[in-house]
Amino acid sequence: MTKLQAEQYSAVIADDHEIVREGLKAALKTPGLIEEQGICVVAEAADGIEALAAAKECRPDLLILDVMMPLCGGAEIFTDIRRWSPETKVVIFSSVTAGGVLGRLIDAGVDGMFTKGGSNRLLYEKLPLILRGGRFIAPDCLALVDGQESDTALTPRESQTLHMILSGRTTKEIAAAQGISPRTAEKHRASLMAKLNVKSVAELMARALKDGLFEA
Repeated sequence: MTKLQAEQYSAVIADDHEIVREGLKAALKTPGLIEEQGICVVAEAADGIEALAAAKECRPDLLILDVMMPLCGGAEIFTDIRRWSPETKVVIFSSVTAGGVLGRLIDAGVDGMFTKGGSNRLLYEKLPLILRGGRFIAPDCLALVDGQESDTALTPRESQTLHMILSGRTTKEIAAAQGISPRTAEKHRASLMAKLNVKSVAELMARALKDGLFEA
């Protein structure tokens, strides 16, 4: 990948909040803060479709990506970026606290991950390492993933039942799809809700989104 100048890296910033994009852009471009000559921000994106288009066109050295983007989620964007621009270093920078979502992105191989609730200093400190082939997952992200794994890991059948409930399927429809009796399907539903400590479909949706068990 060709640098715009000797040793100068290029970046795309994808976040649906303009204030976040402006802050990151200012930091990346500042000589000496992250890189000696600064990092050239070649494009910005406010939604997932724009992020994909910018990354495909510019093939930047770095993509700073929010997880929950309008029109297309972070996981889908990451998968496409790896196909279209495999040399681009993808760094997740998000306020998402769902351990399941973050865990899947870590497993998929993102190059870096930081939370917006943490210190930006850590992000700036680790970007040079990431740009040169290293990998860094912030400790607070790992803590969220570790907490998720022990509390809400679902079996394949539970996960299937969850998605069917949240897709609006009735107990009778779930039973038919799984080849079980409506009574057994109702038991599975009750067991799932007890495991997640919820009492209504609305609470189930909120808990599933929070823990990354289901994406809106």
